[in-house]
Amino acid sequence: MSNLTKEKIEKLKEKVHSDAKHGMAISIFAVLYNMDKAVVKEILTHVTEDEGQKTTPLVAAAMGGATKVVQVLLSNFEVDMEQRTTVRFDGYVIQEATALWCAAGAGHLDIVKLLIKHGACVNSKTATNSTPLRAACFDGHVAIVKYLLEQGADLTIPNKYNNTCLMISCYKGHADVVRHLLEKGADPDLKAHCGATSIHFAAECGRLEVVKELVHFGASMLVNDLGMTPLMVAAECGREQIVRFFLTQVNCTRLCRIEALELLGASFANDKETYDLTKTYNYLLEAMALRINNKGMVSEEENPQGIISKPNCEPIPAYGNHRECQTLRDLEIIRGNRDALHMEALTIRERILGSKNPEIPHPVIFRGAVFADNGRFDRCIALWMHAMVLRQVNSRSIHKDLLRFSQVFSQMVTLGVDLEFKDVESVIQHGLLELQIFLRAGSSGLCENKSSSSEMYQANILSMIYLITIALSVVRNTDQNALYRLIYQFLKIKPSLKNGYSPLHIVLDPMICVDDFHVNSVVIFPDKKIVSAFVACGVDMDALDFSHSTALHVITNAKLKAEQEATRQDIIKILLKHGAHSDITNSKGETPYTLATGPALTTLITYGNVTLRCLAAHCIRKHNIPFKDQIPRCLEEFVEWH
Repeated sequence: MSNLTKEKIEKLKEKVHSDAKHGMAISIFAVLYNMDKAVVKEILTHVTEDEGQKTTPLVAAAMGGATKVVQVLLSNFEVDMEQRTTVRFDGYVIQEATALWCAAGAGHLDIVKLLIKHGACVNSKTATNSTPLRAACFDGHVAIVKYLLEQGADLTIPNKYNNTCLMISCYKGHADVVRHLLEKGADPDLKAHCGATSIHFAAECGRLEVVKELVHFGASMLVNDLGMTPLMVAAECGREQIVRFFLTQVNCTRLCRIEALELLGASFANDKETYDLTKTYNYLLEAMALRINNKGMVSEEENPQGIISKPNCEPIPAYGNHRECQTLRDLEIIRGNRDALHMEALTIRERILGSKNPEIPHPVIFRGAVFADNGRFDRCIALWMHAMVLRQVNSRSIHKDLLRFSQVFSQMVTLGVDLEFKDVESVIQHGLLELQIFLRAGSSGLCENKSSSSEMYQANILSMIYLITIALSVVRNTDQNALYRLIYQFLKIKPSLKNGYSPLHIVLDPMICVDDFHVNSVVIFPDKKIVSAFVACGVDMDALDFSHSTALHVITNAKLKAEQEATRQDIIKILLKHGAHSDITNSKGETPYTLATGPALTTLITYGNVTLRCLAAHCIRKHNIPFKDQIPRCLEEFVEWH
């Protein structure tokens, strides 16, 4: 069988992989037995792409629990057990995974034993530094965890985020795995990159049994990088049982109890999933009573001593300048006032967690959305502005905030609700800063993932164009200069999409996908009004995208509805009047003239202005006349256009 054709071998690769995936061990043995070793190796090392995975026959069998296939391959064909593949587990894409990693993650103990018996590396790592032991811990396969540890698995190896096997087990809530790891010496106080320990993860996810195990084994109540203890994490996440358990611990001070109860109460006031104002009030009442009296709920008059007063904080305008309740009577007064309780909760969260905590904006945004749904747009804008400012001053991306504002402003315009230019102006100013921060930071931007950062930048450009379009629809004559200054600054940055589109290209292309949550009822491309504004602010009329097309190419070639044809003609006239070249050649050798048809072509012919300089450039290019270093450099680019 050594003289098999290439086509036959390719078919055998497909067959063996399919058989391995479906557990057909006898079929695989029959195909590969007595075959040339080189061909067998080629077949068994071949990586098949299927459903987003790239696997070899051995890995496919290990994932699928095909024990007999694994046994046949290991016992008869000297298959490489350390083959690196790409697999999907629980929605995650795992790169450089071995057969042992896959078997451990999928819970196939018999295959794990087979692989290790034949010499598989027990501590092999994926691209993210995940080991087979970690894979087993993730889904709580305690028998595999025990076996791997017996075979020398290293429980101290963290993944690329410095998360240990114990941490992932705590996060997922596998108490039996947690207990065994702790018994084998796992350190509960090791920290991940975010500063969280295992008990932080357990507290965040509400894993009470796991928390108790960690405390039993001496886990410390350390703070993470945000200065939060496990108790505060549990309170912020609304984990009532965890909070109650922590409150019983002897090392929990009175102030810690008070602030945990306050934060727990606040967590129920501004979260869609756990909203419960009754719980908010009751927990705030319990905390206030503890401030006043360490033993129980009595009035200030009965216990004037030992009161722990709240710090005197300046009220936050976005929260309606709400001042926190200082007494039981203050709380009683706002008991039936839902708005006041919401603001009390937001104020408490910001006091306790601090304005730098990245979790602060989420409930603020939720409360703002509720205000918008009830037509109270002024309160929504104030809250969202506060959340956006908090993100930006703490060096976090505001790309979602920019789009969110575009949506609510568009909603207001559509409903005929008064929208103040100053509100749109303020958001645009923050958007400009966001773009500048990205460009200063280079390709990494505000995001660790360069691809994600680039996507955010592109989204920000579109959001800025949405906002400018909205501003043009509400601006008054007295504010027009202010808006034009913002547009000038936006154009000066020279933002562009990944296809090289400048802002002028964007607003002329009807194929640009505009956000459909209210925005597309206000922002419709091509847009004559924004083109006029761009032109007035000095836009580069002849900016080229990556296909060497100008904005004039885009508008002349745009597929428009009949009712948009007049807009096309007006825009072409505006561009030509302000110096746009109608004879620039793109990478396909097309000019706006060659792309235009019907009325667009007539308008180009009527209003186009082909100069003697343009004709000379055409001749130079047409006849391939050398021009580099023969003419002034300022003209070289001009010749290249043509």
